[in-house]
This record gives sequence, structure tokens and C-alpha cells, in this order.
Amino acid sequence: MSNTSNTPIFTRRKFLAASSLATAGLVLSRTAPFAIAQPGQSPNSQINVALVGLGSQGRILLESMLNIPGLKFRAVCDIWKYALQYGRNKLKKAGHDVNVYTDIEDMLAKEKDLDVAIIATPDFWHAPHTVACHKAGLHVYCEKMMSNTIEGARSMVKASEAAGKLLQIGHQRRSNPRYLHVYNNLIKSAKLQGKFVAANGQWNRAVTDDLGFPKAYTIDAATLKKYGYRDMHQFRNWRWFRDLSGGPISDLGSHQIDIFAWFLGANPSTVFASGGIDYYKNHEWSDNVMVVYEYPLAHGTVRAFYQVQTATSSGGGYFENFMGDEGSICISENPKLTAAYREDRAPEWDQWVKKNYLRKTAAPPEPETKSVIDVRETKALAAYEIPVVLNKPIHQPHLENFFAAVQGKGKLTCDGRHAFESEVPIYRVNDSVAAKKVIQFKPEDYIA
Repeated sequence: MSNTSNTPIFTRRKFLAASSLATAGLVLSRTAPFAIAQPGQSPNSQINVALVGLGSQGRILLESMLNIPGLKFRAVCDIWKYALQYGRNKLKKAGHDVNVYTDIEDMLAKEKDLDVAIIATPDFWHAPHTVACHKAGLHVYCEKMMSNTIEGARSMVKASEAAGKLLQIGHQRRSNPRYLHVYNNLIKSAKLQGKFVAANGQWNRAVTDDLGFPKAYTIDAATLKKYGYRDMHQFRNWRWFRDLSGGPISDLGSHQIDIFAWFLGANPSTVFASGGIDYYKNHEWSDNVMVVYEYPLAHGTVRAFYQVQTATSSGGGYFENFMGDEGSICISENPKLTAAYREDRAPEWDQWVKKNYLRKTAAPPEPETKSVIDVRETKALAAYEIPVVLNKPIHQPHLENFFAAVQGKGKLTCDGRHAFESEVPIYRVNDSVAAKKVIQFKPEDYIA
């Protein structure tokens, strides 16, 4: 297995084009009514893996990795014995005899045959853990956000490039065949949207209780303090605390704001946000946030709105919607929320249906009355399904992309440098909320 895998630094557009070509096999079958992501190929050599962090996200990644051939788990690391017990038992049933550690430095000192580390610890540990693993000579897959600070994220890029090791950030939509199909075929090739006019997205969640824990597995106060936590409540609910994360806009919004930059092909020039602790009085981060970005495109400014709310009564789920003067595309990891809509003024999309880029849905029933409700009402849009199905866990293609790149068989779809560029506007949302003002971005802000 090659250890000389520096990822070249491309412009955003060149990088996206290269990434798209590298993953084109996942995107579309023109002969089948639905395109299915192809299963991963068995690697020629075994990849030795350490999993650092066995919370909810670490477990999700583990479930996906157990579907990927050629991986050998050597170690798991977490400060919580409850999580370690789960990881060891899960891997033992899958045929992996792993060593368990509560401290990553101890793990790196003792495990000499590791090739990669999967980092799924809380955000404020991402940078220290990633940097340590790169210095130990490992490739790293790290969950998003890269860090809880811009400087932490920047240190990860520098460590990756100094070590000559790959760094993949867990914006998994970048490897999702449905998203790749929309970007490559509908937006770049067919240009179904015409000129972009606006975008919006949301991820609203219903009110939930804070996470608890089995009392028998309470971590002692000294250990909690050593690793940056005040108590078990903060340890279990770290996403809501200022020194440990960026709150819901990082936890949820980072996935979707990343797609704004990808699909629009530009970084925002400004951000303005409003938010507050409107419901959870024992939390430190805003539970309701609304954000407006301005993206400078060649034909003019495109504004994108994003919201994360403590309620689901408005419905709609989680999605990103890209609107143009000839059509709009709504996309989500939930296939039920994914569709394309043609404006009446646009050319017919029959040629794209024949290429299996789209599938036309049945026309809506005629209204009982022909009377016009409002003369300004837009004519009903023609709706189309996007015929791409992912037949595996949503994180698996992104992990497959990472392991393929480790073997020199492809390029990362979300390397550290480009993830940094995408995440900079997300870090500044909370600054805008606090200052109650528009924040301007400079070109140098996006340089890692």
C-alpha cells in the first residue's frame, strides 16, 4: 500500500471535475430505470484501521465499514468504557480482535501496524486527534466539522500536507451517487436550472430530551476534566456547548451549506444570521438559526437561505433546493424529498428523460374549477423524479472513496483543503448571530 499520497491542490472547479470523474461509476446506469451505486471492489491488500470515538456517529461509521471488504480493525479508542465495550463486542462478532484504548497517544505509541484512523470524536478533539494521527504516519477520515475553530481546521490541513497523508472530511453527500448525478448530469451537463436565482435549505428537528447515560458507566470526574468536560451531562450533550462544538449550525447545517458551495461553484461573499436560545434553557448554543449567504456568480448575486429549527411542525424534512429561471432541483439524502421541476418558460426536458437523467411523473389532476385564484400565480410546474437510488448506508460510499484513495485507486471527494474552504462560512454564522451584523468574507479567509 502506497504511503506517498499527497492530494494535489486544485482550483475548486478543477477539483470538482476530477472528483466527479473519479466517482462517475457510482452515478448512473442509462439502461436501468433506477441507477444503483455499485458495490466496493475488494482491495488488493489489507488496510489496518483504528476507530477513534465510538459515540453515535462512530457507531454509524463502524456499521458502514463492516460492509467494506479488505479492512482489518486493529484498535478502538474512547474514554467511555460503555462505548469501548460496544465497539469491542461488535467487532469481535465480525471477526476482528481489537485492542482497546482510552487515550489516543497511548494507542499511537503501541499500535505500529496501523494504516488509517477514523476520527469520530467530538468536534473540539478533531484537530488534536487528526494532527496526532498524521504525525504518526496515518491517513485520516475525520467527521465534520473539521474542528470547533477555524484555526483548528487549518492545522489539520497543514498536518495532512506536511505528512503527505490523505485527509477525508465526512461531508458524505460529496460521494452520494444521487448528489453526484444531480451535480454532474443535471446541473453541469443539462443545465436544467438555467441561470441560478436562489437556493434554500433546512434541517429542522423536533424537541427532544438531552441524552442520558447508564449510571453504572459514569466516568470519574478526573477523567472528564482531563478530556475537557465538566460532567457527564456535558460529555453526552457536547454539541450544545460553546467550547466543544459550533451548535446545530455546525452539527446539521454544515452538511447542507457545503452543498451550496459545491453546486453553485463559488464561495459566499457575505453572511448574515439570526438565532437564539429560544427553547433549551440549559444549552449554550442557539437552537433556532436562520442564515442568508450571498454568492457572487458570473451572471449576478445568488442568495441562499438556510434554517435549523427546534420544530418540525412546518414539515418538509431536510433538503437543499436550487432554483433557476428554467427549473429547480430539490435534493436530499431522503429520496422522497428529491425531485426536479421545469418552469413553463423552459425548453422541454424530453431529451434528458431519454438519457435517463430524469423520469417524468404523472401530471397533477385538473382542478374542479377553472377559475384563477390570483392572476399573479405561477403556472403549475412539471415534476420529474431523479432516478438514482443508493442501496447501501449513506456514509458507505464516502468511506469507500476514502479507502480507494488510500490504495491509490481514486481521488478524495472531500479532502481537507477543500473541506476547509467549504466550512469557513459555517464557522462565521455564530459570529454573525452574536454581532447581529453582516460579515464580509475576503479571498484570504478561504486559504488554509
